[in-house]
Amino acid sequence: MKNLKVTALLAVLAFSPFYANVLPAEGAPVVSVLADAIKWKSESIEVGNIPQGKPKLIRFEFTNTSNKPIIIENVAPSCGCTTANYTKTPILPGKVGFVEASYNAANAGPFMKTVNVTTSDSKTPKTLSFKGTVVAS
Repeated sequence: MKNLKVTALLAVLAFSPFYANVLPAEGAPVVSVLADAIKWKSESIEVGNIPQGKPKLIRFEFTNTSNKPIIIENVAPSCGCTTANYTKTPILPGKVGFVEASYNAANAGPFMKTVNVTTSDSKTPKTLSFKGTVVAS
């Protein structure tokens, strides 16, 4: 029993220097937050009242805040009533790009639609949204 206690104590002492290097120093952040490479002018747009049966163009602009070019890889509207267009060339650092959604409302009433954007910077899609009210013509 005494040998077991001595062995356990030696094991704890042997690994103590290892753990001393793993723990963060006091005052140091445990988690560092990475800044987004894209700064959107707006991620949600209120379009107000729009006429029924006439396409409405909604434009989302962004700035590349990283130090490398960004490429828009995919833009996926949430429904068939919305089409999308976007900057097809690489967006250089500090430059502005866009994603446009054209919404053609068939039914009167309030709506909210989304567009998912995937870029070379992040494989997690960014969801942009727009909402308003379709007024019967």
